[in-house]
Amino acid sequence: MKLVVIGAQWGDEGKGKMVDYLAENADLVVRFSGGANAGHTIKVKDKVFKLHLVPAGIIYPGKVVALGNGMVIDPESLFEELAQIKSQGVSWEGRVFVSDRAHLVLPSYKEEDKDMDPKRPRPIGTTGRGIGIAYGRKAYRDGIRVADLWDDMVWNNIKAEDRKWLTPFKERLAGMKINMAGFMMANRDKEILLEGAQGALLDLDHGTYPYVSSGISTSAGAALGGSIGFRHIDKVLGVFKAYQTRVGNGPMPTEMLVGKDLELGNTLRELGHEYGVTTGRARRIGYLDLVALKYAGWINGLDGFILSHLNLYDGFETVTFCIGYEIDGKTVTDFPSLTTDMEKVIPILKDFPGWEGNVGDARNWDEIPEGAKDVIAYIEEYTRVPVAGYSVGPLRDETFMKEPAWIKS
Repeated sequence: MKLVVIGAQWGDEGKGKMVDYLAENADLVVRFSGGANAGHTIKVKDKVFKLHLVPAGIIYPGKVVALGNGMVIDPESLFEELAQIKSQGVSWEGRVFVSDRAHLVLPSYKEEDKDMDPKRPRPIGTTGRGIGIAYGRKAYRDGIRVADLWDDMVWNNIKAEDRKWLTPFKERLAGMKINMAGFMMANRDKEILLEGAQGALLDLDHGTYPYVSSGISTSAGAALGGSIGFRHIDKVLGVFKAYQTRVGNGPMPTEMLVGKDLELGNTLRELGHEYGVTTGRARRIGYLDLVALKYAGWINGLDGFILSHLNLYDGFETVTFCIGYEIDGKTVTDFPSLTTDMEKVIPILKDFPGWEGNVGDARNWDEIPEGAKDVIAYIEEYTRVPVAGYSVGPLRDETFMKEPAWIKS
């Protein structure tokens, strides 16, 4: 079976934890997009793992992981990350493979990235990791792929300082590189989990352009970056939080900016530890946006959602969601294409009563408080996507599925 997990918002939804949870039943975990600008935090008992490039399944002993050809890989960051998890007791040798079609991020890309962003008419708020530069060079057909390190014509035309920097990584990558399509065909009968980076609203085509990432963060990226035809994919799940977060610049219609909204946003930020894994930046906070969530469900062809952080509302008198947009006096329930329209949005909000009991104590669907179930039912009706799983805390045992994940839809 081939199972895809993507983020259904602007990233930071808890994908890493869910991939780690679902990886227990996987033979192979493939990361299909993004670079070291992404970050997954995984808590296993008393250990906290922070991953940026390596698929989350690596924490499980014996699981094989692969970095797909849709990724842009900073080899220095990769081997630093591998050294870090080894120091935490994870033996990764022989279990981590890299597509030879993946593009590489060079040191100069990072400086170019940092220098470019302030000069844009609309600065994006880049992490400065060189991701956009690498994807840009890929599109220009000027990039350097892992495979190209063994092509004398390419290698001899790389700048001398870059060749010097790449040489030690070239030797280490030699034993890890794979032909991704051949690798996936050889593993076709295994349980394969494909994980994305960022979230659907940061997708280059479907996100809030130009305030997006440079890769494909929707489910379509699994087929492209994972070297697997889309007809081979059996199920797609999208992770979302019970509120909205975003880092960097760009429109966020439900952002909590003033007064009681701001106070609530600050509360949720602290309760949810909403600070970037990669940058440490405080995340922007907003009400759950059902217009955007419905859109994400459609463009990803989701079979189900996985809901995280609903437990943060335990004890609240009311829970508020956005159910529509007002733009220039008109009610809109489709996600706009224009940034200028997004910036005009007045969110139409709906309050739901809080519930007795704690979502955070639930370990299966039956233990979720009835009031919370009513809220979930509204989300399902609005988005037309069932909520198939739940994350009610940071640990593996604080995760459960209402519907089994590893069964074809």
